[in-house]
Amino acid sequence: MASWEPPGSAATMRHDVRLAVHLTRFIARRRSGRWRNVLSVPPWNPVERRVAKYMNAPPTVRGAVSTIVVATLTVVVISGVLMRVLDHKEFGSVWLGMWWAIQTVTTVGYGDVTPKDVLGRVVAAAVMLQGIAFIAIITAVITSSFVARATRARDAAQAEDEMTELERIEAGIAELDRKLEQLAVAVRGPAS
Repeated sequence: MASWEPPGSAATMRHDVRLAVHLTRFIARRRSGRWRNVLSVPPWNPVERRVAKYMNAPPTVRGAVSTIVVATLTVVVISGVLMRVLDHKEFGSVWLGMWWAIQTVTTVGYGDVTPKDVLGRVVAAAVMLQGIAFIAIITAVITSSFVARATRARDAAQAEDEMTELERIEAGIAELDRKLEQLAVAVRGPAS
């Protein structure tokens, strides 16, 4: 029987690292299909099911947008509460903190409310970085959807061109077969 180790001890950290490595290998094997029949039992809790579904499904624009929106809303709410708690002289309510967070995440920054305390400025820096990442990710998602659409259109046109070329080659081969048949009949002579 294993002995109990306090949280944060070296043994507990090694166990957590091993667990993370095993989970990563498990997900990789599951995605590759090597264990598909052996481990087809759905995970136990909703979070695990959602993570497994996310890992197995190809990414979509809708999924990326929903993830970004949820992450941004979470940052707005958490940073609004943190600004109220950490810089309470400047931010009289949580709502004022969330108003500031919305301005900062969207990179509007009216400047009507700014953090004065050092901890408030640390939170502000994190929110600013998240806002910049938010805009970069949105731009990347939109660009990738345009590129994917253009690639699909190009591939469809190329497949159509290849089919037209294939039909032309097949018609040429059929014509050659017909001419060869005529030559074979001419060489053999008329049928008696």
